[in-house]
Amino acid sequence: MHSETQKLSVREKIGYGLGDGAANFVFQTLMLLQASFYTDTFGLSAGTAAVLFLVARIWGAVADPIMGAIADRTNTRWGKFRPWIIITALPFGVIAYLAFTTPEHMAIGGKLMYAYVTYLLLMTIYSANNIPYSALGGVITGNMEQRTSLSSFRFVIVTIATLAIQGLVLPMVNHFGQGDSAKGYQMTMAIFGALAVLFFIVTFTTTRERIKPAPQQKTSLLQDITDLVMNRQWVIMFAVFLFMFIFLAIRNQILVYFFKYYLAVESQVSFLQGIDKVLFGLLGTMGMTGANADIAGNTFSIMNIFNQLISLVGIAFSLPLAKKLGKRDAFRTWLIIAGISAALFFIVPPSGIWLTFILSLLFNFSWGVTMPLPWAMMADVTDYGEWKNNRRATGISFAGIIFGLKLGLAIGGFIGLQILDAYGYIANVVQTPKAIMGIRLTLSLYPVLALFFVVIALFIYAINRKTEYQMQDELAERRKAYVK
Repeated sequence: MHSETQKLSVREKIGYGLGDGAANFVFQTLMLLQASFYTDTFGLSAGTAAVLFLVARIWGAVADPIMGAIADRTNTRWGKFRPWIIITALPFGVIAYLAFTTPEHMAIGGKLMYAYVTYLLLMTIYSANNIPYSALGGVITGNMEQRTSLSSFRFVIVTIATLAIQGLVLPMVNHFGQGDSAKGYQMTMAIFGALAVLFFIVTFTTTRERIKPAPQQKTSLLQDITDLVMNRQWVIMFAVFLFMFIFLAIRNQILVYFFKYYLAVESQVSFLQGIDKVLFGLLGTMGMTGANADIAGNTFSIMNIFNQLISLVGIAFSLPLAKKLGKRDAFRTWLIIAGISAALFFIVPPSGIWLTFILSLLFNFSWGVTMPLPWAMMADVTDYGEWKNNRRATGISFAGIIFGLKLGLAIGGFIGLQILDAYGYIANVVQTPKAIMGIRLTLSLYPVLALFFVVIALFIYAINRKTEYQMQDELAERRKAYVK
């Protein structure tokens, strides 16, 4: 059987997925908790943290295409992309730990400098690791169904990692910190950083690169960039990732504020007690329902465990829906449903903890269906460029789209915190009605505007189910001439 169309082993799919699980120990913490870490633990104002986010994340975006070009020109007996995963594993874990360490005895100017240095280093090592990792997914197989299956395995593991971050980090911070959240974050990220290093090693040892550029292809960075810009489907996918991650960056970082400052404590206690009954007193045994418990943090964590479990169900539907409808149409349909669910958070009253729970489940199921699809589509637009131009530049293609992702994170993170600042948010105090309105709007209606542009882009995107299989078959025939 041809090497690029053979069925991938479960071992390789899991091994590949563990690499993104490792990255998401840091990525999900950045998305969900870094804003509140910087404002409520580290001691920065929302406006100062917003500028830090913008600077560091734009640098991370700039570093991506640089790393993509380097990876495309890397040639070793292990391939182009796998070596970077093992080289960056240990620095990744160490820098993640340092980025969530608070230098207690520094003046605010020194702390701000420390935050900039560690965050910039984290964005640099993240690019050096994640760009080759993402590109690796485009060269493990050229088979469309196997590629979607690989992406589905990847996002099952990503969801489990996200469950660990969303469900365990705040209780772990509370446990290790015992009232000192700075110490709690430091110890918690030391554990997740060590796990990330281990997972990266597994990814390196279990995967294989099968798709290679034609031997006669010359490596011209200018030509690579020109090909990308002229590849309309790649440009559309760039826009999809840009606006999708503006949405995620704005919304996800506000979730913890929504629980901490908006939802009534009494309703959250009732929710925890109800869940505790279902779990036969487990939460009480863990100290998550008592008078000294961090009610908002525990409610946020428990709800997110259920959210990630329902996301796994959504991911299970992703592959059969993609087979039936094509990746584009399945992605577009469920993205619309997710956007409606997110917008409805605006109508939740302070006592509406159970409505929050229901909307969260609907949103996360819908988002789970979509999760594997854009990443598989990222590989498709790389194939599309090869199909049209007879040239393949996997690293720079993936890096360019992830540049859009990082730019979206930078813009979204900046916008979200600036909105909080404009509405008068002050950390660790009872918020004014104006600040509460800012939290509600920034969680719901404001970020959904970004999803509107994603849906429009997907109506323009031309790689449907028929085109996917046409590209697969024609490229497989071409590669037979030079792939052994």
